[in-house]
Amino acid sequence: MHNNLTYGKIDDLFPKTGTVVIADDYFRASGRLEKWGCPVLWVHASEEAKTLETVAHLTARLLELQADRDTMLIGVGGGVTTDITGFVAAIYKRGLRFGLVPTTLLAQVDAALGGKNGVNFDRYKNMLGTFRPAEFVYIDTDFLTTLPLRQLRCGAAEMLKTFILADSKAYEAAVNVFRSEKPQVPQWLVRRAGEIKLALVEQDPEDHGVRQLLNLGHTFGHAIEKCAPQYEHGEAVAIGLVMAARMAVEKGLMDPAEATRIREDLQAIGLPTEPPVLEKDLRNAILQDKKRSGSRLRFVLPEHIGKATLWEESVTA
Repeated sequence: MHNNLTYGKIDDLFPKTGTVVIADDYFRASGRLEKWGCPVLWVHASEEAKTLETVAHLTARLLELQADRDTMLIGVGGGVTTDITGFVAAIYKRGLRFGLVPTTLLAQVDAALGGKNGVNFDRYKNMLGTFRPAEFVYIDTDFLTTLPLRQLRCGAAEMLKTFILADSKAYEAAVNVFRSEKPQVPQWLVRRAGEIKLALVEQDPEDHGVRQLLNLGHTFGHAIEKCAPQYEHGEAVAIGLVMAARMAVEKGLMDPAEATRIREDLQAIGLPTEPPVLEKDLRNAILQDKKRSGSRLRFVLPEHIGKATLWEESVTA
């Protein structure tokens, strides 16, 4: 299940014959992908486009190209694009080889790693999906130099989430990087976040136990995305991290000062920290969380920066 993580330049990585690229249309104007010499299928990389309709469109295009079981798909873009590519690869003719080239920080440290692929349904995040790892994930941090600051901050939220789970020193280093108005993200931080995530994935490939720690901030975050779609995924996760820390304090798992530190660190790098919707609306969305099992819902709660735990609560509609 381990993704083959590779760092460097992408252009000579894969054979150009028998390959189809699925790419974020952000790159359409650059002409860079066409130079690879293989067909490119463009997608509009937004949560609104992460749907079965988009999957159906890409399937029709693959049929037009006469793609067969020997075709390889390459997904180039952020987390939306890599999720869609993996999902299409998993279901087209019962499975194609695929690789991913994540171009946003959020995708490089989280979305493109671990073999989860999916699309949204009725604005519920990743309600339809598969577990299928990419043949390779190619990380080129040069892509990060052209990202808007908002997108870098969204990636910072996922990176900090990962470090809250397992590495307090990397957490502190990342906060210092993202306090800058023009963050320069060092490759070692990207690599460290990937190592932590993949170590959990290897222990629990299909998300039945310890891998669920990676959902820190996401039970709240996904509900916020459904109720307030103006928020990017990373922004919703940042709010979710603060809410998880508050819940951990309420349960006696976390020192209030540590929870305050997380909130103030996220604020310092320009991320939102307060839920934008009424509690009852958020609760209704949380009740639809795909991690719910009967009357039980599993949360991930931090104990301190560097360690988190799974916590189950009884929930009622």
